[in-house]
Order: sequence, then C-alpha cells, then structure tokens
Amino acid sequence: MSRIYKVGEAAKLLGVSRSTMQRWDREKRLVAQRNVANRRYYTQERLDAFRGIKPHRKTVAYARVSSVGQKENLRHQMAFIIEYANARGIIIDEHVEDIGSGLNYNRKKWNKLLDEVEAGKIERIFVTYKDRFARFGFDWFEHFCAKHDTKIIVLNNPETSPDEEMVEDLISVIHVFSCRLYGLRRYGRKIRRDLKKEGEKSDHQNQNISIKTQSKDEEGS
Repeated sequence: MSRIYKVGEAAKLLGVSRSTMQRWDREKRLVAQRNVANRRYYTQERLDAFRGIKPHRKTVAYARVSSVGQKENLRHQMAFIIEYANARGIIIDEHVEDIGSGLNYNRKKWNKLLDEVEAGKIERIFVTYKDRFARFGFDWFEHFCAKHDTKIIVLNNPETSPDEEMVEDLISVIHVFSCRLYGLRRYGRKIRRDLKKEGEKSDHQNQNISIKTQSKDEEGS
C-alpha cells in the first residue's frame, strides 16, 4: 500500500515550507489529494513523480512444471535463469515457481503475475522456454505484456521443457475435444430420435383425423 504524507511531512521531504506546498496546490503545480475531512495529503507515487523519481519495477524469474513430481526440473529452470542473470549483473527481485499445466490459465501465481504486469509493477520476466509461460498463445501474452511496458525474456533452453509434458498436454487436448465430439454426437442422436417421435405422433394424429372424417362422411350418406 502506498505511503500517505500530510502537508507538513511532504514539505519536509521536499525541503520547502507548508505555505509553499499550499501555493503549489493552488497553482496546480503539485496538486494535493483530499480526504473525507477535506484535508490535504500526498501519496508516495505523486511525490516521487514530482521529484522525477521513477518507481522501481521488478525483474521476475518465472519457472513452471506440470506436476509435483517435476520439482527437480523446477529447480533446474530457476538455477538456469539465476546463472544467466548473475553473469550479466542483473538482480532478480522475485522468484516465482509454479506447478500446473501450461494449458491451465487459472494458475494463481501466473494470474497474480499478469495482474502485476497490468499494474505496471514489472519491468521484465525471465523464462527458460516459451511453453514454461504458456503452452499455447504465447505471442498474445507477450503482446499483452508489451502493452504494459513489460518484456518477457525467453532464454530458449529446451532441456527445461520435457517432451513427456508436451505429450500429456496434447493428450489432454485430444481428450477434451473427443468428449465434446461425443457430446455433439449424443445430442445429434437425441434430436433425430425426437424428430422421429414427433413424426410418428403427427402420422398418428393425421390417421385419427382421417378415420373421423371418413366416419362423418359415412353418416352423412
């Protein structure tokens, strides 16, 4: 949560008087915010922006595996990113280790990361391979991050992307579509049965009408 400064505290931070702060507010040079009691206050972000201080944006190392049994691979990914960063003098602010399928877009840690990207808190994200971030649609997520001035840096280490994991994900996709196809076929058969029943019902009604009409004709003759 952002720190809040009263007028006197903000004046001390900027090295000016309270009256100067009030004048800057009137002149719209440094506009104060107001609380429910109509008292002036300033946020850390507003004072930093006035002083020309850019907020620190995090560098994140992100690693993912599909199952708990792959924790060794998870450590291998993170070690690879750290080694790469250290060799270039890059400080990693946060290490995110995620467990879940690359097809699952409801991963909590991954979604939290995207929320922070949208909030402008992250400068760059290191991953060892594209599919560690998302199995499909990586280009879309890369574009999303770029819109918020966040860069995804892919180190292209295929050893951190197990072939068996890709096979499992593909089997999962096939299973989902097979279930949907089976559901559509069942739905189609149900429609055909319903139409057949309606047709038989209609034929029966027409037959009854024909018999009644014939009976009336015979009575009339």
